[in-house]
Amino acid sequence: MILTGSSGNYRNSVCGYLPIENYGLIGNLRTAALIGIDGSCDFLCLPYFSSPSVFCRLLDKEKGGYFSITPLHETTSKQQYLPSTCILATKFLSEEGVSQITDFFPRPAKCGETLFPWMVRRAECIRGDVTLKVEIFPAFDYARAKHDLTMSNGKILFWSEDAQTGLELSYLAEDNEEECNPEVNFEVVSQKGLLSAGAIAHITLTEGQAVTFSIRQLHTPSSQPEAHLSEKLVQKLQADTQTYWGAWIMKSNYRGRWQEFIIRSALTLKLLTFELTGAVIASPTFSLPESVSGARNWDYRYTWIRDSAFTVYAFLRLGFIEEADAYMKWIEGRMEHRNPVGDERGPINIMYTVWGTSDIEEHELSHLEGYKSSAPVRIGNGASEHLQLDIYGELMDAIYLYHRVSRASDQLFYVVPRSGSLVVDNWGRGDMSIWEVRSQKMKQFTYSKVMLWVALDRGLRLADKRSFPCPHRHIWLKTRDTIYEVIMTKGWNEKMNCFIQAFEEPEILDSAVLIMPLVFFISPNDPRFVSTIKQILKPPEKGGLTSNGLVFRYNHLRAHDGVGGGEGSFSMCTFWLVEAMTRAGQYDREMLAAAVRMFEDMLGYANHLFLYSEEIARSGESLGNFPQAL
Repeated sequence: MILTGSSGNYRNSVCGYLPIENYGLIGNLRTAALIGIDGSCDFLCLPYFSSPSVFCRLLDKEKGGYFSITPLHETTSKQQYLPSTCILATKFLSEEGVSQITDFFPRPAKCGETLFPWMVRRAECIRGDVTLKVEIFPAFDYARAKHDLTMSNGKILFWSEDAQTGLELSYLAEDNEEECNPEVNFEVVSQKGLLSAGAIAHITLTEGQAVTFSIRQLHTPSSQPEAHLSEKLVQKLQADTQTYWGAWIMKSNYRGRWQEFIIRSALTLKLLTFELTGAVIASPTFSLPESVSGARNWDYRYTWIRDSAFTVYAFLRLGFIEEADAYMKWIEGRMEHRNPVGDERGPINIMYTVWGTSDIEEHELSHLEGYKSSAPVRIGNGASEHLQLDIYGELMDAIYLYHRVSRASDQLFYVVPRSGSLVVDNWGRGDMSIWEVRSQKMKQFTYSKVMLWVALDRGLRLADKRSFPCPHRHIWLKTRDTIYEVIMTKGWNEKMNCFIQAFEEPEILDSAVLIMPLVFFISPNDPRFVSTIKQILKPPEKGGLTSNGLVFRYNHLRAHDGVGGGEGSFSMCTFWLVEAMTRAGQYDREMLAAAVRMFEDMLGYANHLFLYSEEIARSGESLGNFPQAL
């Protein structure tokens, strides 16, 4: 799929923002950038996912900073990944000429070779003549720090004394063997809203000519380059990067339908892994709104135990064992450095930084207006202090699945008795559960109870399979069965004929209960669960959660979650409903057909690069952080 349109219409002249779905993702397993369909890099944090931003025009059109390469004249545009890679190509077409921007972060072809922590942008003229406008305006430390700019032969240096970091822009012109090298002349320019100056150049290219740009972080004002930019080096970096991604995706064992979507999803999940520790982030972006002009704007550049467990399950199903190994090793580290006894959050936190630390204090960046004026802009995440007991179920399920396809270390199995004991002692407590409600009162969420049942169930199965000591087996078994009985009584609304969100609010429906058959808590054709599916399939105005084939988490107008404001449908919930219907469809052919229709309809809500945002608006636009690992 290729997005096509007029370059002049992409960035709305009134609001100044691209639609969220008009971006592609590139990265190097340490950080990532968003490249717009108009050729602008509008989001980049360096050197890591959770580092302060260098470009974030995505969150403030005037102050955020950006690095754009765009045709000077009106064109149409197409954007796609090179096959089976994370190399992004944006092509601009007009009667006068055709140009293409190729964007990527280098990856070495072989293990042990040098990783160049650069972002490479190569602009080339394919036909005719084109004039490109190149603009680079960094905004260090979330656009809070000023910088100095200096120019030298083939380089521009930006150094921020306040942020103690900088950027080096290098550029290299290539001829076409008939013409001289194209001229690249930058001029220093100040721009409204930005704290410091940037640079602009107008470059005319004829057929066969190209200019390559690379940016890298500076750690000191006089940092020495890892290597000098050359045509030969650029060719090698791109060839090695293509080889790396092609070799990685070949490890997939998936042979079913919808191959192109599955491959792109796998590549995207890989982009969201942090190779230095094995952690998997929820999303590379922060504070993109769940509703335009709303306040549900969160920072997802961290590793949630719950979300990562789902991602590991996907890696395992697709045959990517090394990624699962790395994540499980990371989990071992979290258990070795668990919270002290008595910590309200339990032995492990619900989320961590990519380094495994828990310093995730939430702050508001009041100087940024937010995407399409969606304030506040937040960094850090206050939910890190939440008690969310469901994470032990996802964690234990991940360990159980991992054991089935790989030999888990003995150290990892120490997690089992600790988690089992915690569940036995705390299963009756209220928590804030999967949706991280911010109301003051914790509740008895049905989803959390199901996952606590999963934690004990998987612990018992693992004890049997590995024959490790389980002295409290009878207590675990009795508690597991008690949790089941409580869910089937207090988590069920006889009048609505469905499972509910929380015991205290028996009239609130929650799509999280769709997880039940997926974790084998209940049979997918159990009459109670089938009636729950049918209730969720109803539109919100009739008591359901589905609108135009898209599923909402819950009715936020009725469930007081302490946040306020609106939100879109939740992409993961739609896929959960599809899977639940598919499993129920093994006994009901009509439901199976409906599941296929819903799934194929949902494929249409991916963007032109097969990427999904966290949520989807009623109008079909992408909402929330992008792309989302879930």
